[in-house]
Amino acid sequence: MIGLLLKPLTGIIVELAVSWLLVWLIEKRNLSVLGLTPTKKRITDFILYFIITAICCSTGFFMRMLFAQEQWEINPAISWQLILKGAWWNLTSVLYEELIFRGVVLFILIRRIGALRAIIISSIAFGIYHWFSFNQLGNYQQMAFTFFTTGIFGLLLAFAYARTASLYAPIAIHFGWNLAHGFIFSQGPIGNGVFVPVSAQPQVTVSYLTFYTIMVLPLLLTLVTNYLLLKRKPAV
Repeated sequence: MIGLLLKPLTGIIVELAVSWLLVWLIEKRNLSVLGLTPTKKRITDFILYFIITAICCSTGFFMRMLFAQEQWEINPAISWQLILKGAWWNLTSVLYEELIFRGVVLFILIRRIGALRAIIISSIAFGIYHWFSFNQLGNYQQMAFTFFTTGIFGLLLAFAYARTASLYAPIAIHFGWNLAHGFIFSQGPIGNGVFVPVSAQPQVTVSYLTFYTIMVLPLLLTLVTNYLLLKRKPAV
């Protein structure tokens, strides 16, 4: 169990080392540009963005229960070990992606070409990356949908870093979404999490409007709510 928890840290440590080298060679700065030093304000913001995002993401599953009559139950195999494993896997995968797409490369881009263009480039790269992580190359319909959803989500995450000069906000938003979608409601690549669908789900036909509302509304709520919260904060 200990080895399983420590293994993902190896890649993150390598990322931090490469990040330090890049920002030192190009900007003569250190990893303080990531804003990772814990403060009361950053920790409070982390908790706020995490909870809000997890709730927004969960609305999609609540609508599936309401309109599609899906039924979910607590995983019979749930345990503290499973919860720890799921939370840790999601957190480390988020840290891995954040250090790549909202780390020192984004900081350098903001310094060199401005925040707006840097945010757009970061979000495009984030969208393209998910073609490979979701193994969708060749399925153009899925590629287009993934690029749109993850790209626009990447816009929010990059804006969160640019606005706060810290990775706490984008990590919290990213972690809240991934944990709720991938582990609490068992839609991620690591298998069953906290809630699992009851077998023999009823066959229910819903309108296209209802279907796309269920698909899009959670992301829209996440984007709008977090954007408004970030806009209220003074830019760092």
